[in-house]
This record gives sequence, C-alpha cells and structure tokens, in this order.
Amino acid sequence: MIRPILMSIVVLTALAACDRGGRDISGAREAAPNVKLDPVIASKQAKHLFGAKGEGSDQRAAAYGSYSKGCLAGGVQLAETGPTWQAMRLSRNRNWGHPELIDYIEKLSRKAAQQPGWSGLYVGDMSQPRGGPMLTGHRSHQTGLDADFWMLPADNLALSVKDRENISSISLRRASGAFTNDNWTKAHHEILKAAASDPRVARIFVFPGAKVRMCNDEKGDRAYLRKIRPWWGHHYHFHVRLSCPKGAKGCVEQAAVPKGDGCDDAQSWVNNILNPPPPDPNAPPPKPRRELTMADLPAQCAAVLTE
Repeated sequence: MIRPILMSIVVLTALAACDRGGRDISGAREAAPNVKLDPVIASKQAKHLFGAKGEGSDQRAAAYGSYSKGCLAGGVQLAETGPTWQAMRLSRNRNWGHPELIDYIEKLSRKAAQQPGWSGLYVGDMSQPRGGPMLTGHRSHQTGLDADFWMLPADNLALSVKDRENISSISLRRASGAFTNDNWTKAHHEILKAAASDPRVARIFVFPGAKVRMCNDEKGDRAYLRKIRPWWGHHYHFHVRLSCPKGAKGCVEQAAVPKGDGCDDAQSWVNNILNPPPPDPNAPPPKPRRELTMADLPAQCAAVLTE
C-alpha cells in the first residue's frame, strides 16, 4: 500500500522551499513544517516510507531540510570497496550520500591511508538511499551530508561482506569519555585533523576526552579544532557533518561554529564527567520524542519518495 500513499502525498503536497526553523541541541537548525496535508497522509511515519526504499531517487542531487528533519534527492551509493575505504554493515543499506559526501569520503580516505598502520578508512553509516528518518538508530543522517568513520584502523581492505557484518570498531575512551585510552594514536589525531580541515565540513562530533587530548597535543595551527565538537558517545566512531553544498536551495544550513577553538568548552564537559553537578530539582522532565511524520518534513520530500 506504500505506492498509493506516496501518490497521494505528491498530489496533496506543494513543492516549496524549506523555511528555517529552530535548532537542535547539537547546533543544527531544524526545518519548519511546510504545508498542510490530508490528515491520513500527514500522520504516516516517515521512517517507514523512507526505510522501504532500496535505491536513490531519479532526480538531480539535492539535500532538503535539516540534518535531523529532511531527505536526499538523487543520492549516490558509495562503492562497497574502494582503493582506500570499505563500507561497513552493508545489510543496512546506509552507504548513500550527496555527491559532495562521496567526494569527501574518497579524499579523506586517501589521507588516512598515509598514516602508519592504516590502509584507509572503514566507513560506517551515511544515509539511506533517499535519506529521511531511519527505521533504527540516528536522528540525523537524513540529508546525505553526514557520515560515521570507525576508530578501528583500516588495515585490511579485503574484508568480505560477512566480515563487515561481524567485525566491530574499537573504543578510544576511558573514564566514561573523560580521557582517551591506550587505543588512541597519533594517527587518530592526524586523521581527525585532516577531516576537520576540509572547508566543506560544518562539524565533527567526537567524545570529550578526544577533543581535550587533541587540544593538549596540538602544537601547530589550531584553527581546525574549532570544528571538532564534544558530543555524547562517539568513541567507536567520529561523525562528520558537511555544510550545505554551494547554491543548494531548500537545504537548512548548520548553525555557525562558536568562536574560538572550543577547548575550554570540551574541558568543561570533561570536568562534568569527572565531577557531575547535582541535578536541578526544578528542571522540567524531558519531553518524549515522537516519530516524525510526512507533515514534519520539507514538502520536496514527497517527490523524493516517488521519483
């Protein structure tokens, strides 16, 4: 019954540009709801519609909406294996992205291959073929501009499909993320530095202890550190988020990175891990998250599903 539903969406949805909305706590602006849909269509959970698509749409490449409330037109699939990378967990079919992301991965993996003990990169989740909300896992990764890279040194680029389902990355954190552990190497520092130095990057998320370690170890140009931001988890992988491609219409840009290198903020994260502040008795209870529906996404996402 998916096709009749999608056709109804197209009929009832006007293709309009995305408005800028609020921001999520990682700094990403969120796309505002667009047009009013038929109540039945509007209530459909977007993750089921996007999760059912096995191929990219037959459209020009475009990212619509925000990283956590959007979709991907004309998505490109990253090759399962390349000269300096392998895509992992292929059964998830999340090795899709905007052409800018594909180009970024290829270039970063070549730089990673220059590090001792690394032949390139193991690439984790990118986006679904048409982006959008996922059936499981990430709230972001919806526009084809996000990618996860494993912390495990990619020293074998001949892994079988079965191997890639069963092998695991390694954790680099100690003391709940306050410090790096013995798995951390100078190569990790250099790869993260190269990842952040590309002007297309908006943010890189990594656990707080890694950011502080890089702040303490860096003796040269520190400008790139500004883009490396502490975030919960992210000790088995680091998460790269690209800015909207130049000239993109309907793509909601990442909020500007705060001024400075961010090292003091990262140290504050570490201090709070080591000495957690007392809970605020007046803090309101967290609001439960609801599933995104088609009414929440940019209007262009209806056509992305049907083209």
